Amino acid sequence: MLSRLFAPKVQVSAHCDLPCGVYDPAQARIEAESVKAIQEKYQANEDPHFRTRSTVIKEERAELAKHHVSVLWSDYFKPPHFEKYPELHQLVNDTLKAISAAKGSTDPATGQKALDYIAQIDKIFWETKRG
Repeated sequence: MLSRLFAPKVQVSAHCDLPCGVYDPAQARIEAESVKAIQEKYQANEDPHFRTRSTVIKEERAELAKHHVSVLWSDYFKPPHFEKYPELHQLVNDTLKAISAAKGSTDPATGQKALDYIAQIDKIFWETKRG
């Protein structure tokens, strides 16, 4: 009796916990830009305290970039997108791997590689918004 009383009357479906509909690869790009900028600052500064702080912040920013890419993959992109862009699964995987590599590196080239991958996701994302 109680289970029927509290059972949902209407079943709804959403792509996320709160269907806000606000997605943009710019969030990942901004975090990845921070990673690369920190890598450049790290290279230009020999102070061990600065380098320690830089490493911590860089790793936090990289995790945020990974989070934003993962949200696009799991919440925004849908089966029709993957059908139209069959490379998308591999591109997201490569992007996440590149961000992880940048997280563990002080070489700005790794940060740039992550940005290059994010730019490819950005291109596909905006194509899906237009079409």
